[in-house]
Amino acid sequence: MTGIARTLRAPAAVAVSLLAVTAAAPPAQAEPGPTVPREFVDLRSVDPTVLTEMRYATAHTFMGERVDGYRQPVCLLTRPAARALRTAQRRLLRQGYSLKVYDCYRPQRAVDHFVRWAKDPDDQVMKGEFYPLVDKSRLFEDGYIAERSGHSRGGTVDLTLVKLPAAPTRPYVPGEEPVPCFAPEGERFPDNSVDMGTGFDCFDTLSHTDDPRVRGVQRANRRFLKKTLTDVGFVNLPEEWWHFTYQPETFPDTYFDFPVSRRSLGGR
Repeated sequence: MTGIARTLRAPAAVAVSLLAVTAAAPPAQAEPGPTVPREFVDLRSVDPTVLTEMRYATAHTFMGERVDGYRQPVCLLTRPAARALRTAQRRLLRQGYSLKVYDCYRPQRAVDHFVRWAKDPDDQVMKGEFYPLVDKSRLFEDGYIAERSGHSRGGTVDLTLVKLPAAPTRPYVPGEEPVPCFAPEGERFPDNSVDMGTGFDCFDTLSHTDDPRVRGVQRANRRFLKKTLTDVGFVNLPEEWWHFTYQPETFPDTYFDFPVSRRSLGGR
C-alpha cells in the first residue's frame, strides 16, 4: 500500500505511516514535464527473475480500484535500487526463494488519488479486507495516508518473499467477500508468498515488522526478508514489513509524477 519517508513511533502507537511521510507534510511538488531521468530503469531490464505483482495496476487495492498513473504493471526504480535488488535476488535464488514486488516507483498523481479517496467517508468498499479495525476518519491522523510518498522518489519498494517454485495465484474478483488482511494465512486473500502474518497493505499494527504478537515462522520470514535487503543497502520502515528504501537515495528531495509505464522510459 501504500509508501513513505520513515516516521518513528513507539510499538504501541495506534497506527503507522502507511503510504506516506506524515499527514502534516506540505503539498508535494511534482516534477514537471515528460522527461524521465536516465537513472530510472525497468527492474526487468536489470533482473527479469524477480516476480512482480503490481497491485496498484489492478482493482485489488485498499480503494477497490486501479490507481491513477499505473498504466502498466511494471516496476520502475532508480538504477542503484534495482541493482541492489538484483544482488539480493541472486542470493535468494541459491536458497530456493525469489523476491516479489508489489509496488515500486509511485507517481505523485497516485498519492493524490489516495488522498482524495481518504477524504471520502462514504467510500469504504475495501474496509473489510484492508482496514477492518481502523475508522476511515482517522487515516490522516493515524498516519496511514499523507500528501507525499517516498515511493515517488524512485528508491522505495514494497515486496515479499516467494518459495520456489512459485505457485500460481488466483486473480482478485471485484466484489468478492472481503476477509481481514490479518486473518490466518489460509483464510485471507491467497498469495503465493511465504506467510508474513498479514497481507500486503494491511492497515493494522500487526504489520509492524517486529510486532511482538507475530511469532514463529511468520516472524522468521519477516526477519529473513529484512536481513536479505538490509545486507544490500535497503532500510526497512518499521511499521510495514514489506516497505524498504535503498540508501543513499538518488533523488532524496524530488517527487516525480510521470506515469508507471514502459513508455515513460523512452525505450530504455
